[in-house]
Amino acid sequence: MTVVTRFAPSPTGTLHVGNIRTALHNYLLAAKHGGQFLLRIDDTDLERSKEEHVASIVADLDWLGLIPNAVYRQSERFEVYESEFEKLKEAGRVYACYETPEELDLRRKILLGRGLPPVYERKAEGHPIPEGVAPHWRFRLDHNSIIEWTDLIRGPQHFDPKLISDPVIRRADGSWLYLLPSVIDDVDLKVSHVLRGEDHVSNSAVQIQMFEALGATPPAFAHEALLIAAEGKLSKRLGSSGVDELRAAGIEPMALNSLLARLGTSQPVEPRATLAELAAGFDLSTFGRAPAHFDPAEVEQVNRKLLHHSTYAEVANAITVDLSADDFDLLKGNIGRLQELEDWLPVLDGEIAPPALDQEDRAFLAEATAAADEIDWNSEPWAQLVSALKQRTDRKGKALFRPLRLALTGRESGPEMAPMLARIGRERSLSRLRAAAARV
Repeated sequence: MTVVTRFAPSPTGTLHVGNIRTALHNYLLAAKHGGQFLLRIDDTDLERSKEEHVASIVADLDWLGLIPNAVYRQSERFEVYESEFEKLKEAGRVYACYETPEELDLRRKILLGRGLPPVYERKAEGHPIPEGVAPHWRFRLDHNSIIEWTDLIRGPQHFDPKLISDPVIRRADGSWLYLLPSVIDDVDLKVSHVLRGEDHVSNSAVQIQMFEALGATPPAFAHEALLIAAEGKLSKRLGSSGVDELRAAGIEPMALNSLLARLGTSQPVEPRATLAELAAGFDLSTFGRAPAHFDPAEVEQVNRKLLHHSTYAEVANAITVDLSADDFDLLKGNIGRLQELEDWLPVLDGEIAPPALDQEDRAFLAEATAAADEIDWNSEPWAQLVSALKQRTDRKGKALFRPLRLALTGRESGPEMAPMLARIGRERSLSRLRAAAARV
């Protein structure tokens, strides 16, 4: 069987991290099995769907590398839905209803007051039809058999259709709700696996009967635990964190992919350079039932680790400053985002402010200036400088290294000083040592 998955966002807004995680998991499931990943734009709500959101969704997936094998739009498939709807109507699986929202709400309250489940009560055959009222349409669930399936994450699932209301599938104005068009599309597009959030479990129970009513075999279902913030709730700030915000913050796409691929699983979060690497290890059996915790700080940690292991060729197109491959290798262990490379350019080739040091450190740096002027800069200058200063002074450890690093780089920490000193060069190093020794 060819594995076919789909990501089906509604273009009523931009993608946030929860949506991205769902898209990523569907992509990885298909990629692992050499299958197809489809993008289906669920734009049946013509009033709320916006073209700018469609463009944003496509652009976000492209940035993440989640390129679909095909793209479909529900707004272009209304004739297909109409045809299947008529078949279901003829078979008696959909029926017209005329209650107002107020009537339905009152009936729910009455049932709850009696301690009964608020399940929609079907009208008897031949009940009067109100004049001048357009009907909405419900799917008639088959109450004669328990709905069962083995969820690829949650395990065996059982639903009694008698305890589920016949779902509304079409509004009185003729517009479609989510449930039936989604099933029709999954049948037509030969979707083999539906991987989505656990908030859709009851929808899946209803849709399984829709598949069967259409004469189709339901796909395999997998319902993953939802994404929540590390502090307990997916906050508005976090929930609205989209690709634009993450990209502006300097997060690399594969850092985000690496984190979201493993959140909620028993597998460790590790930076991966390619989606192929993530797909190879993707395994639904490792997914847990507990909510997956998303912490923005963890994204930054993964981003830093990813950059530390990146080659210049892998990030060259994203570097916005003039930097050689050797310079990137020198600096990459000390950046969390590529934008930080710019901060190091003055250290390599520009001017830095001499640090404010006490008199003893300034005297030490005057000695360092003399020593640096005498060493052979063509052969491991840092080792020669340190060796000379150990002989000339009684300093060692932090007392020796800290003032040198501050004078030469203006930083308390950074790359190893041996390659850094060689990169800064003789004349610039001597100038910085003199300036630091002289500053009062």
